[in-house]
Amino acid sequence: MNQPGPASGRTSAPTAGGPPDDPAVRAWRNLGILMHERGDRRAEVTEALGMSFFRVKALRRLAAAPEPLTLRGLADRLVSDRPYVTLVVDDLVERGLVERTENPADRRSKLVTVTDAGRAVAEEAERILSTPPAALYELPPEDLAVLDRVAARLVADA
Repeated sequence: MNQPGPASGRTSAPTAGGPPDDPAVRAWRNLGILMHERGDRRAEVTEALGMSFFRVKALRRLAAAPEPLTLRGLADRLVSDRPYVTLVVDDLVERGLVERTENPADRRSKLVTVTDAGRAVAEEAERILSTPPAALYELPPEDLAVLDRVAARLVADA
């Protein structure tokens, strides 16, 4: 659902920001407040795991990858530059959360694999980050059901 449909009367997305009386703009702003201000678990996860959120993000990407990633592949997934990702991986190696091995397909590159300890830390990060904000539990069940249905539709259409 990248473009507003005919039911909205619009055939293309509004310009950045959009008018404040646009329900889509209001919904997006409210979701942003809920996710980034009231439900932001980044501080909680960094404190619990003792590492920066970027390191947590890198570890989660590695744990979710179906196979080991090259440093370049990890940098691409993190939308970051390789030198910085190399420093992050060095730290994760020192912590025993990932291993770096030679890439059999290209001896010039290294593969990064999550260790069992790293997988456990990534799972704890997922547990913390996936905890819904209290405000969701305070909604009446019928409102929560509507929100769940709408969110599922938006995710499925993406």
